[in-house]
Amino acid sequence: MNQVLIVGAGPTGATLALLLAKQGITVKLVEASRDFKRTFRGEGLMPSGLAALEEMGLFPLLENIPHRCLDSWSVIINGRSFFHVNEPLEKGSKPCTLVSQPHLLNEVVKQASQYPNFQFINGEPVKELLKDERHRVIGVKLSHDREITADLTIAADGRNSIIRKQAGLELKTSSSAIDILWFKLSAGSLLHSENTFYSIVQDRSTFGLFRSSEGDLHLGWGLYNDDRDWKKVNWRSSLAAASPDWLAQHIRDEKTTISQPLLLSVVVGLCEQWYRPGLLLLGDAVHPMSPIRAQGINMALRDAIVASNYLIPHLTTSLDCQALDKTLPQIQAAREPEIIRIQKLQQAELKQAEKLRHSGLLRSLVSQFAPAIGPLVRLSWLRRQKKLRHGIAIR
Repeated sequence: MNQVLIVGAGPTGATLALLLAKQGITVKLVEASRDFKRTFRGEGLMPSGLAALEEMGLFPLLENIPHRCLDSWSVIINGRSFFHVNEPLEKGSKPCTLVSQPHLLNEVVKQASQYPNFQFINGEPVKELLKDERHRVIGVKLSHDREITADLTIAADGRNSIIRKQAGLELKTSSSAIDILWFKLSAGSLLHSENTFYSIVQDRSTFGLFRSSEGDLHLGWGLYNDDRDWKKVNWRSSLAAASPDWLAQHIRDEKTTISQPLLLSVVVGLCEQWYRPGLLLLGDAVHPMSPIRAQGINMALRDAIVASNYLIPHLTTSLDCQALDKTLPQIQAAREPEIIRIQKLQQAELKQAEKLRHSGLLRSLVSQFAPAIGPLVRLSWLRRQKKLRHGIAIR
């Protein structure tokens, strides 16, 4: 049986490894970290991501891990409610669901480990690619000079992909003036009865606030090029000072529970080519997404389904490397349209927030006339969200 090596045990790598292992394909999954307890992992599953889990037969896993459905979305501008929308947004659709990604990945790897043809190697980062005399990728060398050979190597090692750099595949990034300072703090009584995702514009500050799958509050504070260096300020006081009154009071009340903030440098990009002979890139390694509407995990799961659909027919028969390599551009062609569309939709959402952030007059008018214009903006917002939530039909 043919052997596949997958580098990176995130949502793409772990689920793809399971899908291949179920078909009897020999799979080795390599992860640089010793565990999945990364400080930040996206946890918002849109209907597109929930449908992907269902198609993979993994939807029942949610019952065994921390998860929490969103009840609603709310936009607040200068302390005044602009509009509010209940989940699910569409009749008959599943609500956006927050899931603990570390727990999800653990469960997926646990399922894959039931198959004797699967092996999980963690705590060993990749050092370099291995190639044959024809320059076809035939595996990797790990940090301790351990070599693993494979008929196909799949890189799902994230936005800072070592494999991408080793393969000489260029990531073309789009310009973005925003990073996010990410906080965790106790929820206390805030959002206790209803889990609302708040999008907040307060003067020139922007925030995203929700209650996570495990019950604490997650607060993202937008940082822009013209902001002061956050490391040189008292960020607890600065965060409270920039927040609307009700959030500022909660921050002061729970100041002892606020975690050390994590700076998330937003990278959005796309490789023109996702493959080399013997090598395929997927997930954030080839198309890092904006955090807007948590598309990273959703697109990652959909990558895994499409890649498995194309690869399994080749990998379960006698191997023809040339035929296998010809399949790799087909996978890119199948996935690229959705990635391009979603990234454009994310950029459009960001531009809406930027207009408000840059114009004090616009913020004042929107806040003043919210009861009159809020319903119209709500309808426009709903139309945009439908495209972001459901994506393009995958094959």
